[in-house]
Amino acid sequence: MFGFGRQQKALLGLDISSTAVKLIELSQTAGTAAELFRVEAFTVEPLPVNAVVEKKISDVDAVGQAVQRAVARSGTKTRRAACAVAGSAVITKVISMPGTLSDAEMETQIQLEADQYIPYPLEEVNIDFDLVGPSATNPDMVDVLIAASRRENVDDRVAALELAGLTAEVVDVEAYAMEAACALLLGRFEDERQDQTVAVVDVGATTTTLQVLHDGRTAYTREQNFGGNQLLGEIERRYGLTRPQALERLEQNNLPENCSTEVLGPFKEALSQQIARALQFFYSASSFNRTDQVMLAGGAARIDKIDELIEERLGFPVSVANPFAAMAPGPGVDARALMAAAPTLMAATGLALRAFD
Repeated sequence: MFGFGRQQKALLGLDISSTAVKLIELSQTAGTAAELFRVEAFTVEPLPVNAVVEKKISDVDAVGQAVQRAVARSGTKTRRAACAVAGSAVITKVISMPGTLSDAEMETQIQLEADQYIPYPLEEVNIDFDLVGPSATNPDMVDVLIAASRRENVDDRVAALELAGLTAEVVDVEAYAMEAACALLLGRFEDERQDQTVAVVDVGATTTTLQVLHDGRTAYTREQNFGGNQLLGEIERRYGLTRPQALERLEQNNLPENCSTEVLGPFKEALSQQIARALQFFYSASSFNRTDQVMLAGGAARIDKIDELIEERLGFPVSVANPFAAMAPGPGVDARALMAAAPTLMAATGLALRAFD
């Protein structure tokens, strides 16, 4: 089941991407906004090639073993976890229902009417719902968000976690996990940025996802076939490196001097164009005509000064997402490694935050 609205404590946030398993565990401390949290454990564990293809698990055993290694390396004792399915694998719809219904009555009615909204046999999907709030058009009604995904998308993640000795308490949607992490970031600025339109650009290995938030809620998402693998492939080809070597040298900023102009420069330009194009699609498909800022997430966000170049091309503020900027690392957490990996840990952080719903 999806985990909308469930209140659980001591959860691991586990983001299973196409290249790695990313684990975060948070605890609550004193303070405000992001300062309420401390990072108790974190790790990034690489996945074998093709263990996850197009955000679908193709080798459950390999993913389960990677999750097990991540748990062992992190040192966490927590065995309850939250993971997520890709937004492209989920159907969502907001419907209006009588405000007098209890949760149980809503669930019964949704089950009875779900075939109106879900284009699959109901026995092949997992369905859950969350109360959004009062309807804007009828005070006697409430808006309810329905989310559904084909059962294998959920079952494969649950099975991988079970192989690692974990219990999947929550299966969320990646977009909502990112939204939670962004709300944490924007919360640091109190009212200053709460009503802004913020574009989050998550650059994965093969896919770049644009997620636009307004007033802290997702207003638009779009995926494009562009990612960090294009950069790594070019580094491999030009300098005769293997993929692990190319990734290591890129992360350590240990590439030949001419790489900055021959490889990194063209990639930054291409990413700028991809973001600009995605934003134009957003403007065309919505009533918005501007974006206040862009936050970069994913592996490519770690490239030196990439935010500065994209800001210059787009003409409005661009920053690298860091959900841990106001958090303290717990004992045993490598603070330098945590900050270096921060842009890649947005979804995992959003999932870990489900412990405090």
